[in-house]
Amino acid sequence: MSEISTDKGTKKKGQPKKLSTRVDFTPMVDLAFLLITFFILSTSMMKPETMEISMPSKDKVKEEEQTKVKASNAITIMLGKNDKVYYYFGTPDTAKVKITTFAPKGGIRDILLKRNMDVAKQIFELKAKKANKQITQDQFTAESAKIRDNKAAPTVMIKATDESNYNNLVNILDEMNICSIAKYAIVPIEGRDKEMIKKKDPDSGLK
Repeated sequence: MSEISTDKGTKKKGQPKKLSTRVDFTPMVDLAFLLITFFILSTSMMKPETMEISMPSKDKVKEEEQTKVKASNAITIMLGKNDKVYYYFGTPDTAKVKITTFAPKGGIRDILLKRNMDVAKQIFELKAKKANKQITQDQFTAESAKIRDNKAAPTVMIKATDESNYNNLVNILDEMNICSIAKYAIVPIEGRDKEMIKKKDPDSGLK
C-alpha cells in the first residue's frame, strides 16, 4: 500500500544515522476508483415521484347537464391565512361556509373522502392489486380512469385568497390526489366568496 525507503547516505563518526522516508500513495488512487465504481454499480438511483393529473374528457356535455352536476356535487374550497381552509357544498346562494384545516384527521381530507368514498375505495383496492403485481401499470391507468369517471364523484373548485401561501395550494393539490378526486380546477376567488368568509370568520384578515 505504501512504500518507505531509507537512505543511509554518508555518515560521519559521532553523528546519528539520518533516515529519509518516501510514502507512495499511488495504490490509494486505484483503491479510491475501485470504491467509487463499486458504489455506482451497487447504488439504486432515486426514482422521480410524479402526481397523477386527470385530463378533461373529450366528450361534449350539454350546458344543462353541467349546471346540474355543479349544483349537486360541487365543493368549493377557499384557502385562507394561518393554514385555514374554508369550504361549502353546492352553490353560494344557499351554501353555508365551514372552516377546517389540513390536519390528517378531522381536516379537509376526511371531508373529501366522505364525499368521494366509493371512488377512493375502488382506487385503493386497485393500488393494492398493482402493488401485488396482479395488474400492470397500463391496466392500472386504464382502470383508474374508468373509476374516476364517475358522475357521482364531486367536482372541486379551489380558490386562494391573498392571505394564503403557495404551500397551502400544494397541500390542497396533494389532497386531491390522496382522495382520488379527478374533477377539480383552480379558479380566482370572487368578491362574493370573500364576503362569505368574512361573515363566517371575522379574523380572516380579508378586507
